[in-house]
Amino acid sequence: MAETPLNEKLVEGTWTERQVDERIADIILDPSRHTEAQIKVPKFLDKLLPAQAKSPWTMMVGIGFLLVNVLLVAITYLVLTGIGIWGNNQPTGWGFDIINFVWWIGIGHAGTLISAILLLLRQRWRNSINRFAEAMTIFAVMCAGMYPLLHTGRPWVAYWLMPYPNIMGLWPQFRSPLIWDVFAVSTYFTVSLLFWYVGMVPDFATLRDRAKPGFARIAFGLLSMGWRGSAKHWHRYEHASIILAGISTPLVLSVHSIVSFDFAMSIVPGWNATIFPPYFVAGAVFAGFAMVILLAIPVRKWYRLEELITMKHFDWMAKVMLATGLVVAYGYCMELFYMWYSGSPFETSLLRNRVGLASGPYSWSFWCLILFNIVAPFPLWFPKVRKNLTALFVISIAISIGMWFERFVIIPMSLTRDYLPSAFGYYTPTFWDFAMFFGTIGFFVFMMFLFVRFLPSINMFEIKELLHQEKHDSDHQPATAEAH
Repeated sequence: MAETPLNEKLVEGTWTERQVDERIADIILDPSRHTEAQIKVPKFLDKLLPAQAKSPWTMMVGIGFLLVNVLLVAITYLVLTGIGIWGNNQPTGWGFDIINFVWWIGIGHAGTLISAILLLLRQRWRNSINRFAEAMTIFAVMCAGMYPLLHTGRPWVAYWLMPYPNIMGLWPQFRSPLIWDVFAVSTYFTVSLLFWYVGMVPDFATLRDRAKPGFARIAFGLLSMGWRGSAKHWHRYEHASIILAGISTPLVLSVHSIVSFDFAMSIVPGWNATIFPPYFVAGAVFAGFAMVILLAIPVRKWYRLEELITMKHFDWMAKVMLATGLVVAYGYCMELFYMWYSGSPFETSLLRNRVGLASGPYSWSFWCLILFNIVAPFPLWFPKVRKNLTALFVISIAISIGMWFERFVIIPMSLTRDYLPSAFGYYTPTFWDFAMFFGTIGFFVFMMFLFVRFLPSINMFEIKELLHQEKHDSDHQPATAEAH
């Protein structure tokens, strides 16, 4: 991946460092910034609701908070009653719980890719979107972590999953996929949280200096850990960032590879395939970038950040989405080819069930998967589509839905048609499956908009560094051209 060409400006307009601080910091320090944009509501509500309630931030936080309450009710009922309230049965022991776990883990991958890998590759176009994507990673992993914890049926003894010293000699079963997920997800969450926080320390110092005396200044002062912007501080900051980026980079590959081993190490038809690790990793980045675009488009418009998050950023993200989408499409083709080429009657039977040649269930979900993940992203080949925000928004929604269907096809479809016809069954999700799923979506939206309100959603010091680099490049470009 080549560096951004010198003639492509990633920040539009003429900016001073003070203006960058004002534009980004005032989102946090000036509450009126969250009520500037207004959403049109029906006439009968227009007079009843105050102007503040019609702001996008208030509405999104309100919707998210309502769904968080749905999540709390679903979890409370689940803990009191047991996982029998879900649609899991025999032989479908994994249902919405693992489907949504894998889906949420995948969504978090774009943040680590943008933060770590693109940092190591010195890609300048990451600077305006990395903070937003990192926050998305943290909250997506939090949503994902709920499912394995509750799937055990006894979340209050989850500490048994850790190899802690104890006199009872109770140690985890390290051959269990549950243990692999615990170590993978906890490592991923810890490193991502450290990377996210360390990256915000210089910006916390800026907010500390700009905030009025009071709670905000004290809070940002504590979070900035005495940052003064000295040469020693910057030296240590850059070392810490590179070290954390170096640790995070293999995590992008390892975490979803480990999640794919949950399936690939089994003997269930349709799961025992060596293509799963790269296919899952590409799918995770594919879904992650779709979610970044899905959230960045409205936030960019509502907070007037068009000059900082430019169309070039969306063009690059769309290209990454297109590339990973092609890898995912190749994975689908190879998965079907393996089923046919194996000659196994169980694999070929599953193949017929998936494409609808047999009377097996869920073939509709397979074709929805093809429609949303292969057909819908095809227009990204065209530059006009990549620079059309409406088209990108619709395609990103389609990809998010399609990646959920991918997990649905992999899990219930394989489990309901196993080796013994006497064990054939049917999986139907219940109301509580959907309540918990939409509840986690509400939690994710709620946390993301709290992040936008109280923490810097764009990296201030990296934007200022980018402006300095672009000015330096533009000053030296004519001389370089004459030399050539």
